[in-house]
Amino acid sequence: MHETDSMVMEFSVPNTLESEIDELITHYPEKRSVTLMALHALQAHFGFVSDAGIEWIAQKLDQTPLAVLELVTFYPMFSREPLGKFHFRICRTLSCALNGSEKIYWALCEQLGLDKNVHKRQTTPDGRFTVEFVECLACCNKGPVLFLNEDFHENMTEESVSKLLTICNGDNSSERKGTGK
Repeated sequence: MHETDSMVMEFSVPNTLESEIDELITHYPEKRSVTLMALHALQAHFGFVSDAGIEWIAQKLDQTPLAVLELVTFYPMFSREPLGKFHFRICRTLSCALNGSEKIYWALCEQLGLDKNVHKRQTTPDGRFTVEFVECLACCNKGPVLFLNEDFHENMTEESVSKLLTICNGDNSSERKGTGK
């Protein structure tokens, strides 16, 4: 038995999640068409896409693990490591940069004890917060913008980021939605 075979055997996908993916497969002429949706589903459930998850999807959809890994590493919305409960993705492209996205990033890093000079994904030691710069979030006229988990925030300022962190620390999810100003 190969090491990857044992990884897949140890990896357990809940029956409801597997049923959801099985249902998706019925809507497409080829199983591989479901790959991105299956990756999103696994990440939503487990918080990231592990090696075992890649192997599981490859077996399930009759693909090579390399083909699945190529998608995971190509698309920035997939993570190969666990993300914090609160995931900040700050746009760094031109319009947002000109409007202060770097200051937003620095403010978050400073308040969370992260290194503002590291421009790759960082997670706090307690695993609660992940901060990263990302490419265009397609709202250039309202920058700087960010996603906090799946909630979009526009016209962000250092003050509005501080308010978001306060809300996150109180874990009041209903207040996380909305704009910065």
